Amino acid sequence: MEAEKWGRRIRAFRKLKGYTQEGFAKNLGVSVSVLGEVERGNRMPSEQFLHECAKQLKVSVEELSI
Repeated sequence: MEAEKWGRRIRAFRKLKGYTQEGFAKNLGVSVSVLGEVERGNRMPSEQFLHECAKQLKVSVEELSI
């Protein structure tokens, strides 16, 4: 359940900021399949992954978790 929440929030912010999955994954240094798994809630993002997402999206980790 927790993984799904993170995934939905990351996807929502990514789209809001105008990133494609491909472009965002490249900026994060991960494959599109890894990002897709996180966004679908099939993979729990690591703390480092969350911090890098927040940095790229110019939001705080706390904003991602609301």
